[in-house]
Amino acid sequence: MKQQGVHPEDAESTSGASPRPDTARPGDKDPEGTATSEEQQAGEGSDAGRAAGEEPAQNVEEAHADEVEGDEPLLPARVHRPSDLVRVLAGLLGIVLLLAIAAFAHGTTSGLEQDINKGTGQAPDVFSKLAGLVSSIAILLVPVAFAIERLIKRDGLRIADGVLAAVLAHGVTLATDLWVARAAPDSIRDALTQPSPGDVGSLTDPVHGYLAPVIAYMTAVGMSRRPRWRAVLWAVLVLYAFSMLVTGYTTPFSILLTLLIGWAVAYGTLYAVGSPNVRPTGRTLMAGLRHVGFRPVSAAREEVADTQETATDRGRRYFVTLEDGPPLDVTVVDREQQAQGFFYRAWRNLTLRGFATRSSLQSLRQALEQEALLAYAAIAAGANAPKLIATSELGPDAVMLVYEHTGGRTLDSLAEEEITDDLLRDTWLQVKALQSRRIAHRRLVGDAILVDRSGKVIITDLRIGEIAANSLLLRMDISQLLVTLGLRIGAERAVASAVGVLGPDAVADCLPMLQPIALSRSTRATLRRLARERAQRERDAVLEASRLSKQTRSEEADAGADKPDKKTVRAQARAEKRALDEALDDAREEDLLTLIRHEVLRIRPQAPVEPARLERVRPRTLISFIAGAIGAYFLLTQLTHIEFGPLVANAEWGWVAAAVLFSAASYFAAAMALLGFVPERVPFRRTVAAQVAGSFVKIVAPAAVGGVALNTRFLQRAGVRPGLAVASVGASQLFGLGCHILMLLSFGYLTGTEKTPSLSPSRTVIAGLLTVAVLVLVVTSVPFLRKFVVTRVRSLFAGVVPRMLDVLQRPQKLVTGIGGMLLLTACFVMCLDASIRAFGSEGTSLSIASVAVVFLAGNALGSAAPTPGGVGAVEATLTVGLIAVGLPSEVAAPAVLLFRLLTLWLPVLPGWLAFNHLTRKGAL
Repeated sequence: MKQQGVHPEDAESTSGASPRPDTARPGDKDPEGTATSEEQQAGEGSDAGRAAGEEPAQNVEEAHADEVEGDEPLLPARVHRPSDLVRVLAGLLGIVLLLAIAAFAHGTTSGLEQDINKGTGQAPDVFSKLAGLVSSIAILLVPVAFAIERLIKRDGLRIADGVLAAVLAHGVTLATDLWVARAAPDSIRDALTQPSPGDVGSLTDPVHGYLAPVIAYMTAVGMSRRPRWRAVLWAVLVLYAFSMLVTGYTTPFSILLTLLIGWAVAYGTLYAVGSPNVRPTGRTLMAGLRHVGFRPVSAAREEVADTQETATDRGRRYFVTLEDGPPLDVTVVDREQQAQGFFYRAWRNLTLRGFATRSSLQSLRQALEQEALLAYAAIAAGANAPKLIATSELGPDAVMLVYEHTGGRTLDSLAEEEITDDLLRDTWLQVKALQSRRIAHRRLVGDAILVDRSGKVIITDLRIGEIAANSLLLRMDISQLLVTLGLRIGAERAVASAVGVLGPDAVADCLPMLQPIALSRSTRATLRRLARERAQRERDAVLEASRLSKQTRSEEADAGADKPDKKTVRAQARAEKRALDEALDDAREEDLLTLIRHEVLRIRPQAPVEPARLERVRPRTLISFIAGAIGAYFLLTQLTHIEFGPLVANAEWGWVAAAVLFSAASYFAAAMALLGFVPERVPFRRTVAAQVAGSFVKIVAPAAVGGVALNTRFLQRAGVRPGLAVASVGASQLFGLGCHILMLLSFGYLTGTEKTPSLSPSRTVIAGLLTVAVLVLVVTSVPFLRKFVVTRVRSLFAGVVPRMLDVLQRPQKLVTGIGGMLLLTACFVMCLDASIRAFGSEGTSLSIASVAVVFLAGNALGSAAPTPGGVGAVEATLTVGLIAVGLPSEVAAPAVLLFRLLTLWLPVLPGWLAFNHLTRKGAL
């Protein structure tokens, strides 16, 4: 690294010419000696630099010594902090909870108000008047004083943010007052207002129109970072709230709502317009190094891959040369950088168990102390780790850690031939040293393993590690390093090197941790990319085999003068299927995790292979719970207005029995729809039992996934080859989709022409066709979408079309399949119609076409919904659809409830019994 001298652009700047924007460097000065745009954008970062020991007056040599080579480009003046968004969401949630309590807990709110009024009424009258006078004056003076203090510090941008937040908060209070006065429920109005003592017949304001703007203003200008001003403001707010409660001009819920509105609007404003960027610049770093006793000459920003994981887990790194002594490696961690990836870490904390993740909320002081502790602990354990020699804060929003310079290259930058057995052994020895003292690294990826010029391995990036780690975390480190090395040198060498140092038992114990959820974010992304490449190679192999087969068949047809008979056509179709299956088998590759498991099991056949339960809650379960809660809430709100006693008493039980029969008949129709696309002989009764078992599978898996998987497994167990089983189910699904769309359009057309003398189609059908046409045009016009769709359609037809040709050669099979699909739809439509007639009267019945349209739309949405059985989505769609076509809500809600009870919930127990029976018989 060469030391920096006077740059030509710098000389141009000091001679009086203003520097060009594209050549301005961090830390340069303009002719008047003021900072360039980067330093001005840093806002309070300049104050941080002065606090770290930077002198206000510097000579020219010192100014050039502060330059940082390779520093980041000009920083944005404002940044959108995820923490501000989290506070906005928390404020909105608090407002919703407050209004919910006021709406549904009227007795509690009334009792709370009476207790507070009784307690505040005992205060001396003189004290109450004095508190009101002081708080009324202070509530206006404190913001003005704070604004003056900020203007003196040349922080006018924050004042502008505060004024904007105050204006928006005032608008929100006016809208809230209007809503409470005209549209809010009486319980909410009673909780937020009371009779005004000064004006008989009027009510107090639900939200204080001048208190909320004050709170928004003080929050937006950064009061939370200044403890003295925060204490003064809270004292004024408490005094003001007390005086208002004593005099009877407000309620406790009104005060809380005012605080939440001002707080939420302030952080919403900050997130929308952005907060001033206070990230420290290179000049601040150099001043901080002087503050801790170093004499830096130059610094260079280390170039790393700009990824989300490296940005949050590594910090910004600098190579610093000194006037005397060896160079340094400096890591800078600032508040903005630490906030990156917040939502990802929060999601991991929600879905994973506590031992599998780290805290998403960590202060800079905690981050500094954790990294320093881990650096000292790693060296004490005997591992080769960078030596920490100094730490310091760079103002209130950044910290730096100073290490001795290590040098070298990362494992990712090494060529494959450079990764020798000795290097692998040294790497595992470092991990073994850490694990001997129960230290978990938590991120053993390629850029965390450094190899210096002598070939010594150094473990870096201990920032997110953990001391006194449990066995699960240590085993996760081993599995992560196995995958990291396997991506570079293959599974065999990676496992062999680990066994040579750690022993076979320690490596075998890590198999339950060998799952994607336990790996780092970058490793998971690499594995997904490799999986896509493998799938693409398999698709290409199948397509090539299909092309060659068609070419061969075409050549044979050209060579023969006569048209081939049916026997020859069947033989050619069977040969083509065998060629496709063989091509798929030859192209199929195992993923890296499976290869590592096989290598470990070859050494330790008795090793545990069952994956450990690392997830606290799966995303699918969470989505299912939310969707189910929404659906349950929707149905309950509909059912609360229904009197079930008279409804059940007047129900037509004959139609209920008919609905039960139609629901039972749907399983025979589903069996016909499946067997119609399977040329092989499969028992019909057992197929019906498999469809009944599907009723149980639908509850534990999305509707569009569970049935496909079960039918494919059933056909394989029935003797159908795996490739043909997948093709049969795919053909059935593809043909069913086409029938579904045609029936939806046909019944929609009939519904639109029912009440019109002409046969003109309804506007709904026209709108649907236009929507589909627009989507097709968008897909065909965007190259990425067009390639995505074409690739998947081609791979689908590569296996499905030959299967369809087999079915077409057997007309009775085709009739069975098409008839089964139509009969299946008819059974469900008639079941829904019978459910409607069971609770409706003569004048409330609908036409079969209208019922069919509603069912087909609801079934389509249920298949697309990622919830088991389409719970929530189907109920809402069917109920809304029936009401939209003219059915009263008091009939639509119980009809949908009966329909879903017969088609989803009641068959669960028979489905479970059928599933267990078929499993015992080896049919599943």
